Amino acid sequence: MAQIAPRIDAPSAAPIDLDGRWLIPGLWDQHVHLGQWVLRTARLDLGAVRSVAEACAAVRERLASTASAPVVAWGHRPATWSEQPTVAALDAVSDVVPIVLIAGDGHHGWLNTPALTLLGLPPREGVVSEGEWFDTYPRLAEVGLGGDDSPAAYRLAMEQLARLGIVGVVDLEFGSPVDAWAERAAAGADLLRVRTGAYPDFLDDYLAAGLRTGTPMPGCGPRQTFSVLKIISDGSLNTGTAWCCDPYRSGAGGPGGADGSHGAANYGASNYGASNYTVAELDDLVSRAVRNGVEVSTHAIGDAAVAQALDVHERWSAAGSIEHAQLVRRADLPRMARLGLRASVQPAHLLDDRDPTEQNWPDRAGRCFALRWMLDAGVLLALGSDAPVADLDPWLAMAAAVHRSADERAPWHGEQALTVSEALAASVDGQGTVHVGMRGDLVALDDSPFVAGSADSAEQARHLRSMRSALTVIDGQVAHTSV
Repeated sequence: MAQIAPRIDAPSAAPIDLDGRWLIPGLWDQHVHLGQWVLRTARLDLGAVRSVAEACAAVRERLASTASAPVVAWGHRPATWSEQPTVAALDAVSDVVPIVLIAGDGHHGWLNTPALTLLGLPPREGVVSEGEWFDTYPRLAEVGLGGDDSPAAYRLAMEQLARLGIVGVVDLEFGSPVDAWAERAAAGADLLRVRTGAYPDFLDDYLAAGLRTGTPMPGCGPRQTFSVLKIISDGSLNTGTAWCCDPYRSGAGGPGGADGSHGAANYGASNYGASNYTVAELDDLVSRAVRNGVEVSTHAIGDAAVAQALDVHERWSAAGSIEHAQLVRRADLPRMARLGLRASVQPAHLLDDRDPTEQNWPDRAGRCFALRWMLDAGVLLALGSDAPVADLDPWLAMAAAVHRSADERAPWHGEQALTVSEALAASVDGQGTVHVGMRGDLVALDDSPFVAGSADSAEQARHLRSMRSALTVIDGQVAHTSV
């Protein structure tokens, strides 16, 4: 360790015999909502439901097993459902006990009337989505529906992540006050490296605290640093709000349309999604960040949003990343590379979004999760999960990038797949391979992540998903070991 990371002074440290294990730099997840991941473990999991009826049945079962305690759930994805979520459907389950179902992409909440009332929201027929939902979500904790996000819960989650070989995360949690990490770190939630982001509503607080990209968070050590201003410039595919250059799939409209499409997935020829900010608002935010030494991470899922983000980053010479970059125009990628912007992508999303994309963007599916195009253009790839939207598991992200399928179907646009080497390189925070002078963050694996002599991406993906760390070292200190 002293030879790899000479600045670490550990002359009395006992040697660890790795017995021929495979050594790699520590793994990073470049886009997580860590608080939501911590909370997800206690929430009802609706990731497997495929209809309003299935979701309601799962909620009804939870109510029966918990003496009718309020239900908070995560994971439903209704973009391809024949019937869309309604308040009335949940009221039929219970019009007394609050029910809050958080969508799997985090962009809407499906609530019953008691929950709407408890949160001070007006009556409605459908879901609470996008900006209204983002404003509402932090209030769950205020009304007793937040869950356990104590430092002890964070510490437990960090220990679980270290067993995967994760040494650091970029935490883009919503509504995170500037002093939040001081309390957590002081109480022992300091195992991993954490780079935290601020949203526009909190930017002034972070700047007033003197924070710039790379500086330690107030009251914290070097493991908890400030990273970026996070801007959500458009919506998502599943809510029909990702901003596109071309309209969403057109059709006869509504359930049972002449083209066989159903429900909200058929957004109609007039829908392009939308930008969440005017150009003037983006210029104000990005220019303030740049003047204060803060990098900018811009959420852009649709290709129009990606193009706009590149314009703004270029206009202000703003360093940082384009988050998601789910749908891109190939011509925009050389500019992303020239600007030195990272493409912070979440390959596991393609497993969930494959079918909604074919239903809503069938004419542009080949430009979704265009990882090969990005690498060929010289764009720096940084893989993540967007947890809890996908599991906080870098091996899952790598497997999805390599194989691009989660079932028996052939890889979805396999021409955009990465090799195992490329996926691993995009998961180690730019550290490359183990070398002298790198950070003291290392992971020892019981087996090589490569399947010798196999060109079968499905086999490679299965092998990657089986990987776990035998030893995780962070800044020269053992964070996990089974050696």
